[in-house]
Amino acid sequence: MDREPITQLPVLPLDDAVLLPGMSVTFPVLEQEQLAALERAVDGRVVAVPRIDGAFAAIGVVIEITGQITLPDGTHGVAVEALHRAELGPAVVGDGLVVGVRELRDPDELPLEAHELAHEYRAVVEEVAGLRGDSGRVAAFLRSITHPGRLADTVGYAPDLDASVKAEVLAAVDVVERLRLAVAAQRDRLAEMGLRRKIREDVTEGLERDQKEAILRRQMAAIRRELDEDDADDGEDWHARIEASGMPEHARKEAERELSRLERQGEGPEAGMIRTYLEWMVSLPWATRSDDRLELDDARRVLDEDHAGLETVKERILEYLAVRKLRRERELDDASSGVILALVGPPGVGKTSLGESVARAMGREFVRISLGGIRDEAEIRGHRRTYIGALPGRLVRALRDAGTRNPVILLDEVDKVGADWRGDPSSALLEVLDPAQNHTFRDHYLDVELDLSEVLFIATANVMDTIPGPLLDRMEVITLDGYTEEEKLAIARDYLLPRQVTRSGLREAEVTVTDAALRQVIADYTREAGVRSLERELGKLVRKAATRVAGGEAGPVAVDADDLRTALGRPRFHHEAAERTAVPGVATGLAVTGTGGDVLFVEATAMPAEGPGERLVLTGQLGDVMRESGRLALSWLRANTDALGLHPADVGGREVHLHVPAGAIPKDGPSAGITMVTALASLFSGRAVKPTVGMTGEVTLQGRVLPIGGVKQKLLAAHRAGLTDVIIPERNRGDLDDVPEAVLADLRVHPVLTVGEVLELALEPEPSHRAAAAA
Repeated sequence: MDREPITQLPVLPLDDAVLLPGMSVTFPVLEQEQLAALERAVDGRVVAVPRIDGAFAAIGVVIEITGQITLPDGTHGVAVEALHRAELGPAVVGDGLVVGVRELRDPDELPLEAHELAHEYRAVVEEVAGLRGDSGRVAAFLRSITHPGRLADTVGYAPDLDASVKAEVLAAVDVVERLRLAVAAQRDRLAEMGLRRKIREDVTEGLERDQKEAILRRQMAAIRRELDEDDADDGEDWHARIEASGMPEHARKEAERELSRLERQGEGPEAGMIRTYLEWMVSLPWATRSDDRLELDDARRVLDEDHAGLETVKERILEYLAVRKLRRERELDDASSGVILALVGPPGVGKTSLGESVARAMGREFVRISLGGIRDEAEIRGHRRTYIGALPGRLVRALRDAGTRNPVILLDEVDKVGADWRGDPSSALLEVLDPAQNHTFRDHYLDVELDLSEVLFIATANVMDTIPGPLLDRMEVITLDGYTEEEKLAIARDYLLPRQVTRSGLREAEVTVTDAALRQVIADYTREAGVRSLERELGKLVRKAATRVAGGEAGPVAVDADDLRTALGRPRFHHEAAERTAVPGVATGLAVTGTGGDVLFVEATAMPAEGPGERLVLTGQLGDVMRESGRLALSWLRANTDALGLHPADVGGREVHLHVPAGAIPKDGPSAGITMVTALASLFSGRAVKPTVGMTGEVTLQGRVLPIGGVKQKLLAAHRAGLTDVIIPERNRGDLDDVPEAVLADLRVHPVLTVGEVLELALEPEPSHRAAAAA
């Protein structure tokens, strides 16, 4: 690059515009500083400097003013010719912006790479011009330029290149580097224009194909009409199907309106969507009903055949049938009585299978809808027809599958419905499960009112805590608290064992399991509210017997209690309350979890505090309410040391640690209050807790015992764990009416009003490890 001496020239700023050497252009003068620069031109020359995003470039171009013009809109303009690059120096003090510039000229001798890049540049630009429909003028213009450097500067004429790209080319003083930038910029233009052309051709081709297909389909339909060979999709067939479906007037009008649209527009993409909609409309059981079996004795027999126990649920179903029978016999309105049942209980107690039994007892169709994990409201209400692949919601699909308008629909796991940005399915269920509203349920896809009032909805859940309050308020809750040992024995003998024998390919006479073996499986290998684990263990037993029969063993295979260890391994559960509470500081509590009632132990220990003051540590993944119960228990104990016969020095100034084992399982609730007080009292008094005692109840700072929930489930858990004495709040005495008599016969239940009564019943009479407690 040849450099000439420095000269002083005024600066003509170009905002977001770039001039490159060799360009001859005309542009308007819009700003005062541009006009001032042109007026101070030196021998008709100024230096034009691009100003990109408000910042001046380091390299400009010397331009020569070739004429003054007036544009059609009256704006003053100027015609200029860009001569060559200029390196800007420091500004010169004076009026206006004047800088010292060193003019730069491209050398005549260039390396071979520059000429190769020039050839490539010409080829790319000619391709771009061809895509733009140029007739050869651009190619002729490029052939007229022989110097590679000036050839690269022609990118300044490209209207669709960004000013920043042109500024990079202007700043490239080296010719080879300038050509590389120019070739890359023109290649990007070529790729973009090729992509645009391909998209335009694809769109045009698609439109032509659709138009051709629509014309051919119309011609085919006309030919079929002339030959009287219309297929099942013609309008007359749809009219007949709509008429035969028995849909109500408002639904029939909507279906006929869609059918009119289909007939007007003929074949096309939307025709398939309309046909799908009409197919859903005519396939729904608008007028088809099942005849209810209203004989109460027959219904009772069916329920007893399928399930042992569950008397509360069976009585409620029989009440429902009795009401319908009376209304029908007395010719009253046969509308639904609005029953929405919710079966709440731990896993494995038969909630889901009970729905099938109810349907069989009533002579209705049965459909199960699993709601566990659903987070999209459209799963309940359906998608709008404007969406591609739209479908009705699960309720509409359930009615179609049932084939009747009055089936039994089981809403399984309603407590596990979620919510996210797609909506709240539990809110959509509010209308479905409200007897005052569900006769006008509107699915988003069908967009017509659907009568769900004759459907018997049965919801199932493990816990009520996670069911939204408004939804729970619409349901009649029936609690299934679990089975006693005798009920489990009857279920295992009469239901589970025969089913497992059949599944294993055996005959009933080929295997026998004694009651003693069944009792031991229930006591030592399962500890649950339901019978799901029990059935799995019986399945293992029967498969062992099937292996022996398949091996050629003669005679029936008898399984007794002595054979269980060989078939099932060592027992998984044992009665540990005695050994756990053998030392002071451990008490046995009762709790309700998602799997039913359970026994939990509260352990307490104390040690000298590090530093002044005292500290309480609670572990075992306890919730806020349970942590507050621990704090409250310690406060009550310190406030009542005299009544307990303790010295304040033994209780104060020590670090106390309360722990509830099974630390991986979250625990919360106030019902462990008296258990925590008992554990701390046992620790500080040295009196161990009686190994046969379990307890539940909330405690106050005044030492009163408040009522809690889940009494039946907790007593069943105490019975399973081998406890014989259970302490409950006095105000829960009425809940004992729900507990099976067989369980109450084995348990001594002690309703109490105060913590003093609890400690008198729970603690051993004499200190057994006083030294250990004082350590």
